[in-house]
Amino acid sequence: MKRIVLKHGEEDRIRAGHPWVYDNEVGKILDGFTAPSAGDPAPVVLLPGEVADVESSRKTYLGRALVNPNSKIIARIYSPSKEGMDKGFFKRRIREAVAQRTVGPSNYDLHRHSLRLVFAEADFLPGIIIDRFVGWPLNKVESAELESAVSLRPIMFEDAEAALGKPQSWIAIQFLSFGMDSRREEIIAALEEVLEQDGFIIPDGIPLGTSAGIVEKSAAKVRELEGLPLREGLIRGSFPAAGIVIFENGIPFMVNLIDGQKTGHFLDQRDNRRIAAAYAQAASAGKPVLRVLDVFSYTGGFGIHLARAGAAQVTCVDASAAALETVRINAGLNGLGDSITTVEADVFEYLRRRPAEELYDIIILDPPAFAKTRSALEGALRGYKEINLRAINMLKPGGILVTCSCSYALDEIRFRYMITEAAADAGKRLIMLDFRRQPADHPVLVGYDESLYLKCGFYRVAG
Repeated sequence: MKRIVLKHGEEDRIRAGHPWVYDNEVGKILDGFTAPSAGDPAPVVLLPGEVADVESSRKTYLGRALVNPNSKIIARIYSPSKEGMDKGFFKRRIREAVAQRTVGPSNYDLHRHSLRLVFAEADFLPGIIIDRFVGWPLNKVESAELESAVSLRPIMFEDAEAALGKPQSWIAIQFLSFGMDSRREEIIAALEEVLEQDGFIIPDGIPLGTSAGIVEKSAAKVRELEGLPLREGLIRGSFPAAGIVIFENGIPFMVNLIDGQKTGHFLDQRDNRRIAAAYAQAASAGKPVLRVLDVFSYTGGFGIHLARAGAAQVTCVDASAAALETVRINAGLNGLGDSITTVEADVFEYLRRRPAEELYDIIILDPPAFAKTRSALEGALRGYKEINLRAINMLKPGGILVTCSCSYALDEIRFRYMITEAAADAGKRLIMLDFRRQPADHPVLVGYDESLYLKCGFYRVAG
C-alpha cells in the first residue's frame, strides 16, 4: 500500500475532519511494501484511482484515501481505518446512508418521498451523489381516468396511488471523482442489491424494490478537474420520455432526469419551499391579491408552492425555455390556471428594467452558484448584492424576501452581511424572520465546510 506523507503542519485540517488532501500539502510518497535501500530511493508514482494511506509528517495515521495525481485534490479520504474498497464496502456505506435518512428526526418515508440517498463526502463516499425519485410517469398521471377523479382540485399522491398502483422509483447518480468513476459498475451493483434485497434497513421492513431506471448525470464541470469526460445518459432500465411526477410536500412536480439540470430536481430546497408557502398563506389571508416574483425559478419549485398557498399572481422568471415549459406543466398538475405567468429572460436584465412602481408582496431569489470556487467569491458577491438590492426595492412595505445561495465558498456570515449592505444601499430596514440551511438528506460533515453550502434567509421589509 502506498503512503502519502504530508508536509509538517498540514495535518490539522484533516484531523479536524476535512477529507481532502491537496497536492501542495504532500511531502513525499512512499511505497509501504518496499524495504528501505541504500542511497536515494526510486520515486513512487501514484496511479489515478488507486487506494493509498495518508499520514502526517510524524507518521500519524490519518486515513485511507482514493488518489488522483492529475487533480489538485490528490487524495480523498474515505475511511479513518485501513479498510478495503470492494462491493461489500459500498453496500455497507449505502446501507448506513439510507438508515440515517429513515430513522430519528428525519424519518423519511422512502416509499413516497424523493430524496438524496448519498451525499458524497458527507456520507463517506467521496465523489458520489445519488438521488432517488418516487412517483409515476407523467403520461399516466395525466391520463383521462385520473384527471376526471380530481377535476375540481389538484392531484394528490393518494389519487395517483389509487388510480395507478404503487409508485415506481428512478435513480439519478453522479460520479464526480476519478476513484469512484473507475468503480462505477461495482457501485451501481451495490446500490441495486441494497435497494432490492436489504428490506431490513427500512423501518417497515418492506424492500424498496428494483428501480425502474438509473440515469447518470455526470456532467458537472468538476469532472474535468479530475481528468474525466462529461457523461450523461440512461444506465439501467428505462425513463419515460415525457418525464415523471413526484410529490414534494404533497405537491406534484414533473421531473425529467434525462434533460433536467444537475440530478433533475433541486431536492435541497424542499423544506425552504414549504416554509415560504406558510408565509404566503399567512400573507394572503389579509390581501385580495398576493403578488409573487420567483426569479431563477427553474421549474417553479418555490412559485408553485406559493401559488398553492394562496398567491393569486406568481411570475416565474428564468433564462431556460425548457425549464419554463416545465413550470407550465407543473401549474397544470396543480390546477393553478392563470395564476402562474412565465417570463424567459436574463434575470439581471429583467430586474434592472422593472418599473419602480411595480411592487410585490413576496420575492424569491434562488440563483445558481455564482461562486463555484473561493477565487470567484468577490465577483460573485457583487452579483448577489445586485439582485438582492433590486429585489428589496421591488418589495412593498411589509413584503417578504426569500433569498438563497448554494455557493459553498460564500459562508453564512458573509452572505448575511451582503444582505445587510444591500438593504442599507436600498435605504430599507429588514427584519429576519428565519434562516435555514439544507435538509437532513443533505448532511453536513463537521470539518468539511463544503458540505454546508445552502443558505436561505427569510426577511420582511420594515414599514
